[in-house]
This record gives sequence, C-alpha cells and structure tokens, in this order.
Amino acid sequence: MKILIAEDDFTSRLVLQGILNKFGDVHVAVQGKECVEAFKLSLETGNAYDLICLDIMMPEMDGHQALKEIRRLEAFLGIKNGKEVKVLMTTVLDDPKNVFEAYYRGGATSYLVKPVHSTDVIKELQQFGLIKSTNGGQL
Repeated sequence: MKILIAEDDFTSRLVLQGILNKFGDVHVAVQGKECVEAFKLSLETGNAYDLICLDIMMPEMDGHQALKEIRRLEAFLGIKNGKEVKVLMTTVLDDPKNVFEAYYRGGATSYLVKPVHSTDVIKELQQFGLIKSTNGGQL
C-alpha cells in the first residue's frame, strides 16, 4: 500500500507514521500544496496513493482545499466508481461545519478527530478494504 501523510504538526506526523509504516510505503507532506503536488506526481508516474491522511489545518493550502483539488484531478482523469484514493481527514476540529465540509463538499472517505489512536486508524483501513483483519479481528 502507498500512503501519503499530509500533516504540518511534527508529533502528529510521527504518530501516523508509527501506525502506518507497517502497512506500506509512507510518504510525508507538511502542507496542503505539497500534498496535492505529491498526489499529482503519483498519478503521472502510474504509482498512485492508496491512502491519504489529510490534516485540515495546514499552512498555504488547508486540507479542505487540498481534498477538493485531489478530487478535481481525479475527475479530470476519469478516476471514479470507487477507484478514487481513500482520504482520511485528521483534525482537532470536531464541529459539524468541518465534518460537513470534509464529507459532503470535499469527498473525504472518513474523518478522525485528534489525537488519533492506532485502533481507530486500523479500523478505518479495514473498512476501506485496504487491510484485512486476521485472527478473529486482531492484526
């Protein structure tokens, strides 16, 4: 699995990397514009990301804007019908406005409020179909 973490907070990046590095190749972007550029490059090289963990509050381009640009690029290239990259929004913002913006306007696959915990991230990966559970649900 190819994973992109877009997160400007060092500690949050480390936590997500620690959770996700056992599931695949993890890349990091520290702001939204860099995330979009990395996503675009992955499409151009034919090695697209399977998962993007996207923080909402980032400098230069926030997560909402980055997600809209990612979905716009996918639409332009004809990527649809469940083939779109899975986007897990991660944020300290737990208000209805941001949840609505992420899901209904932006096209997020899911949304986790920080601090994120490994069990929650793993559950999301299982629901996305990116990993399978073994041993009666234990990984």
